[in-house]
Amino acid sequence: MKTMTCRQLGGPCDLALEGQTADEIIKAQDRHLRDSVRAGDESHQPAHEAMKSRWRHPRKAMGWYRDTKKAFADLP
Repeated sequence: MKTMTCRQLGGPCDLALEGQTADEIIKAQDRHLRDSVRAGDESHQPAHEAMKSRWRHPRKAMGWYRDTKKAFADLP
């Protein structure tokens, strides 16, 4: 199990997100951003919009995805 923060994934806070794989952590970040915005936390809005853009334009998002997977792999 590895841990990354919302901030490490482009968000505004230090909430710890855990997962066995980078994909699990990315999905946890997506849920966190969506839930935060729904709860009225405007500080998460830009990261939420960026996340939605990645899902809409997956080819353009490959750089972010590769960087995130590498950062995950580099964790102890």
